Amino acid sequence: MKILMLTWEYPPRVVGGISRVVSDLSKTLLKDGHDVTVITYRDGDSPYFEDDKGVKVYRVDNYMINPNNFIDWIMQMNFSMLAKANEIIREEGKFDVIHAHDWLVAYSAKTLKNSYNIPIVATIHATEAGRNSGIHDEQQRYINDTEWMLTYEAAEVVVNSNYMKNELQRLFGLPYEKINVIPNGVNMGLYNGIERDYNFRRRYAMDNEKIILFMGRLVYEKGIQHLIAAMPKILEGYHDTKLVICGKGGMLDELRRQVDNMGISNKVYFAGYMCGKDVQKMYKAADISVFPSTYEPFGIVALEAMLSENPVVVSDIGGLNEIVEHRVNGMKTYCGNSNSIADSILELLYNPKLCSEITKKAKNKVRNEYNWSKIAQDTHFTYQKAICQSVAEEQKRQLEQERARKNKKTKNVGNEITNLLSFKKRQAYA
Repeated sequence: MKILMLTWEYPPRVVGGISRVVSDLSKTLLKDGHDVTVITYRDGDSPYFEDDKGVKVYRVDNYMINPNNFIDWIMQMNFSMLAKANEIIREEGKFDVIHAHDWLVAYSAKTLKNSYNIPIVATIHATEAGRNSGIHDEQQRYINDTEWMLTYEAAEVVVNSNYMKNELQRLFGLPYEKINVIPNGVNMGLYNGIERDYNFRRRYAMDNEKIILFMGRLVYEKGIQHLIAAMPKILEGYHDTKLVICGKGGMLDELRRQVDNMGISNKVYFAGYMCGKDVQKMYKAADISVFPSTYEPFGIVALEAMLSENPVVVSDIGGLNEIVEHRVNGMKTYCGNSNSIADSILELLYNPKLCSEITKKAKNKVRNEYNWSKIAQDTHFTYQKAICQSVAEEQKRQLEQERARKNKKTKNVGNEITNLLSFKKRQAYA
């Protein structure tokens, strides 16, 4: 298959989880024998074209004029993506399928579909309504409507959890059979050759301190504010603990103030944004990883922590709720409840045997259920369904056109016969 991936982020540009998903999926599809092309936004000094281990990556700039707002910026990016896709199609021929990742590329995907009759498979990684607990202003409504449009235009829709399948059906009224649940995965070789680095660990905590790790964007829906609120109870029960927060986001200043006001600045370390090997080193250095999200369609970070043999504590929400089984391969907490978060963390700190059992089962689950080989096969099957639908619709359209031509021809013949009979009748009267 010739596959076109449209995404607004691709390594080294990482905004959220889409970047890693598209990269890992593209490379696995390539190993399965498919031809994969990615069109994405160019960030910083990244090359305009890159052969990324066989995946052809084209990056586009926005226009030289400054957009008025984020929506205009996205529209400019889509025009640039569309121009690049047209150029590639002219030189290399048509693609078999377009895989569009989230509403940010909806306009270019829809235009390419209508121009070249290429089916769309759309992955909805998260929804605007979910991120904001509803739709509250016109920009959010516009994004919500664009998400609906993309799912409407797509032959097949992919989501990463049953939670998201139910959310899309509720929000957009999609047919249940149109929504395919295909989980995200994690690179099984992520921690090959990486062991606990004590010198690295000492940058963030003393040797006697247990590191409680949060890794993610510092935004409201990731729930970091609830984890910070749980720290006094954790420290009261187990004084030698240190919360290390890795990530960046709009809530950073607010979270710093929260820590200062609680008087626990010496027990909370804001490590900033981490990338590359530092991420793997941090997971290996930590003792417990906590993901207290209030909205989480999937939760790749939980898989990364589980693969690193780090016991995880997660909210009983969204995709996290489906990944973790309480006290079997992780610990669950009530969403948004700092007391519940503290209780689960303290149970792990007090019970090394439970930690050991949890980490073994968690790692096995990740290896068996979240490997990219299986995910790529399921995605390929979804592509096949989309292509078959497209072919069937095209055949139906051609058949309807043929019937219309025949009906028109029959109608014309009928009109000629009627006119002839009328003429002969008039002659007879004459």
